[in-house]
Formats: sequence, structure tokens, C-alpha cells
Amino acid sequence: MNVNVTSTVKVPQERRAATLVMACLGVFVAYLPVTTVSASLPAIQRALGTSTSQLSWVSDAFVLPMAALILTAGVFGDVHGRKKVFQAGLAFSALGALIALCAQSVEVVWVGQAFAGLGAAALLPTTLALISHAVPDPRERGKFIGLWATALMSALAIGSLIAGLILEHFAWRWIYLLPIPVSLLAMAFAAKLLTDSRAPGTRRLDWPGQATAALTITALVYGIIEGGVTSFTDPKVMVALSTAAVGAVAFVIVERRSADPMLDLTLFRSPAFTATTLIAMISFLGLIGFFFALSLYFGIVQQLSTLEAAYRLVMVSMVPLLLGAPVGRLMHRVSPRLLIPGGLVISAAALLSLTSIGTDTSFGSLAWRLALLGFGLSFVITPMTATAVSSVPFHQAGMAAAGNNAFRQVGGALGPAVLGTLLTSRAIDALPDHLRDAGLTGATVRHVTAVADSGGLSAVGGLDLGADTPRVMAALSEAFVDGLRLCLIVSAVLALLAAAVGAALLRRQQHTTPRVTAQGTPAPVPHATTGAATPDVPAARP
Repeated sequence: MNVNVTSTVKVPQERRAATLVMACLGVFVAYLPVTTVSASLPAIQRALGTSTSQLSWVSDAFVLPMAALILTAGVFGDVHGRKKVFQAGLAFSALGALIALCAQSVEVVWVGQAFAGLGAAALLPTTLALISHAVPDPRERGKFIGLWATALMSALAIGSLIAGLILEHFAWRWIYLLPIPVSLLAMAFAAKLLTDSRAPGTRRLDWPGQATAALTITALVYGIIEGGVTSFTDPKVMVALSTAAVGAVAFVIVERRSADPMLDLTLFRSPAFTATTLIAMISFLGLIGFFFALSLYFGIVQQLSTLEAAYRLVMVSMVPLLLGAPVGRLMHRVSPRLLIPGGLVISAAALLSLTSIGTDTSFGSLAWRLALLGFGLSFVITPMTATAVSSVPFHQAGMAAAGNNAFRQVGGALGPAVLGTLLTSRAIDALPDHLRDAGLTGATVRHVTAVADSGGLSAVGGLDLGADTPRVMAALSEAFVDGLRLCLIVSAVLALLAAAVGAALLRRQQHTTPRVTAQGTPAPVPHATTGAATPDVPAARP
């Protein structure tokens, strides 16, 4: 029989509450740089005089170590204790923010972002594993993971608003101030209140698996990002993508032969785990790519300030923020097979409804569409995370959380590169027709098109053509909207593909109430998954 187990150690109620608070603070710190930095990129570019390529690596320097090392961090937590890795993640996040806060060059910002990304890689899997240890009952755990997802969405929602408010009154570097005191306070409280735990037995670090996973993810993300900036026929891009392919094969071979694999490939025998992993990667590829394109639309086309753009983007994250906890409670009444695909279909409908926007679409017209997108995501984020963790043996919760987050971050890292390339290509192709529709002559059309081909859309935005400049900018905006519509269609198709995966692979999970043994500890709970019935154990106190 396929079974899962609950912990043989009952976590006191007050410690469960402390664990939840710490986990929510941890995921808040991990995700805060995502939107604060993204919203501040134009200000960073102006202050440091960076090129477009240099600027793209401000965000990528955070994403790359997070995606590459998240699996490794999950294993370290299982072996050495999740509390220790959690505190290390907070320390790296604070250090990265401090380095970027003091930066005088873009290269130093990259270093700070890389440390913050390392911190996020440590925090994401350990926060979920800590919750799984504190709340072993999968039915009750859904409520806690709903609150965890609410904290995640809070970081995304508040981050852009924080950046907008700071940039209205202060220099860009002050966006890095908030993570420092939050991280340090969380470390202090965690040292006293958090119960440590680790995987049972004598699990060892899987160094070959960690090396091949980091190599594969780093090469893949680097190749896609650089391919979007330059060309996918560029020799260094082709080398990177080839390295990723070889590394992926090597990772599978290593993990199949390892006695203590970093990512146990038998987890994919669980249809629910396979489904949520694929859904995480596919949906985040489309959604993060869409948010990237929409941010450019607000800046390039509508010429909005950072704060004005933040008010619009917050419409997407505010609805999941409000619905995170109720959806967590709904999960043990409604099958994930209905919730997740249903939410993805609603998200796809919202994305398709946005294809009607134009260069001067009002906030009111955008607001309900963005809120509808957030409503759909509300039924995806929490159930997807909870199902991934609950669909595997209890002692592999950290591994499952790390694996799900790793694939999610890879999709999120690839999204801006893939959809950004599609947007730019479509906009440049459409630009000559829009220039002619604006009444511009052949010589001007050829000049502007040549600038777009060589320097991209941002180079066209910086042109000064005298009396023709307003018409060129109007044509550029129309061409950009054409590219945005293509991105919306692709994002919607990806959401529908993820919904199809969920409908095909997800099944209602059967849980039973834990029995209590004569010693007062919960007995193993039958659960639809694979793996041995092995309890999680608390970490020894230092």
C-alpha cells in the first residue's frame, strides 16, 4: 500500500503558531525583492547609467542562484536541520540587501542580488517543510499553506507599492532597506520560538546531484536570458543550452544511481506531484512573462510613474492576498482536480480579455480584468503548493517543496526572456506598418526600423526626430501593443495547457483521520502516494 505518515512528535500549539509566523515572514522576505527591484529598474538605470543588458542582469542575478540552488537548500535542511537553513536564508537575504543598499555600481548591485537570491533559495523550501513538520495532518495543513501563500502574495503586492512610494521621495537604493530589519528580527524570534526538524535516518548530501542540478539550471536560465538579449544562434548561447541538455541527462543518471538522491525521481510516480510540478513551471512561465510585458506597457506606452504602475499591478496580487486563507480551508472540501484547472481556465479567460486593450486603455477598464486574473490565480497557488507537499511521503515534504519551487522558479526565470523575445520580435515586425499609417515618409520609416533592428524598442523610444517624434512614438506604442497581445495569447495558451495537465493527472486525495497509539502519538495515515512509512523527526538541539 502507498502510505504517508504523520510525525511521531506532536508540536505544541503555541509552537505551531510561531512556526506559521516565521514561515510567513520567511517567504515574505524571499519574494519582496521580486517586485521592489523590478519596479525600480528604470530608476536604477538612470542613476547608474547601465546598458539594457546590464540592467537585465539586476533581476537575473537574483533569479539565477534561487533557481539553481533551491534543491540543494532543501537537502541541507533535511540533513542539517531546517531551522538552521531558515536562519541562514534570512542572513543571506539581509546581507544581500545591505550590499545593494551601499552599491555605487551595477556590478555591486549584482552581488547583492545574488546573495538575496541565495537567501530566497534557502527560505522557500524550508518554510514549507517547517509547516509540514508542525502540521502533519494534510487536511489541516491546507489552511496553513493558504496563509503561507497569502504572505507570498503580500510581498508581491506590497513590494511594488513600497518601490513606488520610495522612488517618489528618495533614491532607488532605499528599496533595499526593509528586508534588513525584517530578516534580523525574524532571525532573533526564530532562534527562540522555532522548533527544528530534519529528515529521518542517515541521509547524506548528494554532491553529484547538486552539482549537475546547479549546472543544468544555471546553463538553461543563462542560455534563455542571453538568447533573448542577443540571439539564440550566438555561440555562447548555444554552448549554454547544450550544456543544460547534457547536464539534465547527467542529473537523471546520477539521481537514479544515488543512494540518497537530492530529488528522488520516484516522486514523479505520484501523478499529483508530477502534475503540480508541471503546472508550476508552465503557468509561471506564462504569468511572470506576462507581468514583465505588462510592466513595460505601463512604462513605455502609458508613460506611468512607478507608483501609478504599482496601483494597477496590485490588482492582480490583491485578490489572492484576500482569498489565500479561505481557499486553504476550501481545499479539503473541493478536489484539487477542480480547483487548480478551474483557476487556470479563469486566468486564461482574463488574459484573453486583456487582448482588447489599446494604447490609452483606462485604469477602470484594466482593473476588472486584472482582478479576474488574480481571482483565477487564487485557486491555483495555494492548492498547487499544498498538493505537491501532501502528495509525497511525509518525510520527503522538504524535497517535494524544493522540487516544486525549483521548477516554478525555472519557469518564472524563463518567462520574461521567452515572452520578452516574442514581444520585441512582433513589435519590430509591426513597426514599419504603423509608421506608414502615421503618415511618415519612406526615409524616416527606414531609419526608425533600422534603429529598432539594431538597438531594440528602447532605442526607438530615445530618438529625437523633431516634428516627427510624436508620430514615431505613437507608432511605437501601437507596435508594442501588437507585441503585448501576442504575449497575452501565448500566456493564455500556457495557462490552458497547465489546466489540461491538472485535469489529466490530478485526483482527489484520500486522507483518513490519524489514529493515536497507546503512547499518545499519531499512527501512520494512509495516503495516496508512493514511498515508505517513515516519520519525520525533530532535530537535536545544539
